[in-house]
Amino acid sequence: MYPPLPAVAKTDLQGLLAALAHAPPEDRLELNLSALQWDTLAAYLQPLALASAEVLFHKDVLDRTLYLVESGTLSVHLEDDKGRLRLAMVGAGSVVGEGAFFSHQPRSATVQANNACQLWALNPLRFAELANRQPALALVLSLALGSVMARRMRQRRRRVAST
Repeated sequence: MYPPLPAVAKTDLQGLLAALAHAPPEDRLELNLSALQWDTLAAYLQPLALASAEVLFHKDVLDRTLYLVESGTLSVHLEDDKGRLRLAMVGAGSVVGEGAFFSHQPRSATVQANNACQLWALNPLRFAELANRQPALALVLSLALGSVMARRMRQRRRRVAST
């Protein structure tokens, strides 16, 4: 049996909940959870603040951490074979890092804060704990992430945002 996780105050995720409610539907993480489920998920998430221009992660780095965006805007940079830089923007109420999270492959792009950002990180170890302790909640999260990826893959300009 696993020991209980430390409690996280309900109000900690209020900004994230507001961002999810107001995000544009084409890139929103649609995670419709009960208050109890949010409280449970909160115990697995770590807050992260980024300053403007700070890099969240670089292309080709092997890291599977997933990030839920509470506030701010992140730019996704990818250079193609001709050296041109393509950009996608990911805003509050969405997610970055889902590509590597699922694929177990290195990051496909560099992600940098366009302005000050507040994120919630879920690393692979914490997700494994969530899956073991709360499999139904882990499944709901996985399906919501898959939905974001599927929408991004259908939109040519957003494909690069699957990092």
